[in-house]
Amino acid sequence: MFKSPREFKNRKVKLSFKEDIEPHEILLDKLAQRKEEELGISEKKFEVPLLKKILEGFLVFAFCLILILFAKTFQLQTIEAKNLSALAEENKFIFYRIQAARGVIYDRNLNQLVSNFSSFDLVCLKFDLPKEETERTKVLKEISQITKKNLTELEEKIRDCQEPIAENIDQQTLIILETKIKELPGFQIIQNPIRKYQDGQNFSHLIGFTGKIRTEELKAAPEFYSLTDYIGRDGIEKSYEEILRRNPGQIRVERDALGNVISKEIIELPESGKSLVLWLDSELQKKIIEELEKKLQELGLKKAAAVAIDPKTGGVLALVSLPKFDNNLFQKGSDPEALQKLLDDPLKLQPLFNRAISGQYLIGSTIKPLIASAALEEKTISPNKKINCQGAITIPHQYEPEKETKKEDWTVHGWTDLRKAIAESCNVYFYTVGGGYKEQEGLGPTRIKKYLELFGWGQIPKIDLPAPEWATGLVPDPEWKKKKFEGTPEQYWWDGDTYNLSIGQGYILTTPLQVATAFSAIANGGKLLEPHVVQKTVDTLAGSVQVGEEDKSSSSPFAEARVIEEIQPKIIRENFIEPENLQIVREGMRQAVTAGSATGWLDQLPVRAAAKTGTAELGNDYYHNWVTVFAPYEDPQIVLTVMIENVKEIQAATLPVAKNILEWYFTR
Repeated sequence: MFKSPREFKNRKVKLSFKEDIEPHEILLDKLAQRKEEELGISEKKFEVPLLKKILEGFLVFAFCLILILFAKTFQLQTIEAKNLSALAEENKFIFYRIQAARGVIYDRNLNQLVSNFSSFDLVCLKFDLPKEETERTKVLKEISQITKKNLTELEEKIRDCQEPIAENIDQQTLIILETKIKELPGFQIIQNPIRKYQDGQNFSHLIGFTGKIRTEELKAAPEFYSLTDYIGRDGIEKSYEEILRRNPGQIRVERDALGNVISKEIIELPESGKSLVLWLDSELQKKIIEELEKKLQELGLKKAAAVAIDPKTGGVLALVSLPKFDNNLFQKGSDPEALQKLLDDPLKLQPLFNRAISGQYLIGSTIKPLIASAALEEKTISPNKKINCQGAITIPHQYEPEKETKKEDWTVHGWTDLRKAIAESCNVYFYTVGGGYKEQEGLGPTRIKKYLELFGWGQIPKIDLPAPEWATGLVPDPEWKKKKFEGTPEQYWWDGDTYNLSIGQGYILTTPLQVATAFSAIANGGKLLEPHVVQKTVDTLAGSVQVGEEDKSSSSPFAEARVIEEIQPKIIRENFIEPENLQIVREGMRQAVTAGSATGWLDQLPVRAAAKTGTAELGNDYYHNWVTVFAPYEDPQIVLTVMIENVKEIQAATLPVAKNILEWYFTR
């Protein structure tokens, strides 16, 4: 029999958590216990409220979690917001380069010497490759089959991401790739214009060539180049890189989170490089090469150089160095075997060496008009004073007068004034005016050096082409010799050194470019002009080329040229030799043609010319053979310097070459 609830009212069960159990809760527990026994459940359960400490712990944990989430949110949205936003933009947008054309090069008559043609490369966009390994491998295998490249090699290129997957793709492969490129995520075909040099072998030293961009160069100018670009490596291509260089445009491609393209936008238009018009006469260049190669073959030789300059402007009309090379071999897609043959040349890369600018040679008698100019300017001798040349002079020893040294001439000239001395290349005369003899005062090494340097010798070449700083030539003097041979008997400067210097022998060295530049100053009346290859910078559009007031057409797809800059003649110095003194020197050079060392050759030209020959003795009966000539005599339009290396025995090797070139030049 149950007791009434009233009897339980004041009865309580004391628990550790200090909460009371109501009577009805005891009744419910009793009923639950019976039910468990009927079901065979042995465990006895007793429902009680959660412990207060557990609730407090849960609240602390929840608070800490919220605090951490808040801190992370603050970090992402405030502290790192800018960086994360930039990363998001990078993932959202992809930028592609729009290729532009490199500027082209024309000669003075608007014959196009350099052009661009399209080459197609396959590049990998690493971030667009499939993320799933199976799909990625499938794409790579497909690319490997199409390009016929080893899969391992392909994966290495993609991992390094340093160069295109395939360059200069052939037409058949290109067609296959273009039909399948949409099924090959992570790969793109890009058009990359590369150079084609017309008659490359004839102009290689002047124009130079382009080469692939290197990693360090890309880091220096990332806004201009990519690893697929080519930049100037030599010649005009190098020295005018900033003008010829193309500035690519950019397309921005917007993608969604799944990588699908939403939109495309051109954000920067491509800008083609500017083009150049040279002073170069390409037909003259070819003629010089033709005549020199003919003479070299006849002599069994290989090395020569020539420079032609307009003495009124300093414009380089021709610049030849033999042996030559084909600059097309350095372009993408060229014959690798032919290139390797060039690099392994038995002459030790001599074809790549620019003799006209960098070759340093003994000058021989070609120096004599410059020594004559110095003597007249210093008033050490009258142009009409005659010196009796009997084929040699005898020089007493500086410290032991009983000992004598004999300095010989190549022939007996008799009584000789300055004009005749130049015309007949009289050594005795120039020994005397250069080093002094008996009562005649000489210039001495210091004054000789001064005037040769005024004519531009012994200095870094000034020309708008790459020229090594060491290609200065050499004008020796006592101080130089003391440093050069310090501690040896050779350190002292003897009178014989001055005599040798006076006729272009001994230690003196110069370059064909320096010789042509110096004689241009004699031809034009006293202005030493900086030799210049480029005449104009032009901006080209479709149409014809307009140069100045003339509109000259061409078979090439020229552009109507807007002249951006016209290069003005640059005067290095002037008035360092009085005009009347230079006129006397010119008269002596004219006499060399009419009754001197150039007679029988240059006197047969259709115009009056003036010249000076030179034969620099090398020993063992070998010589460097020189001639420098300007014409027409009354109004010079061209100064031509020709040099042939290592000619056996004394002979007129360069005179017939110069004669044939100038005869053609003034009658074409």
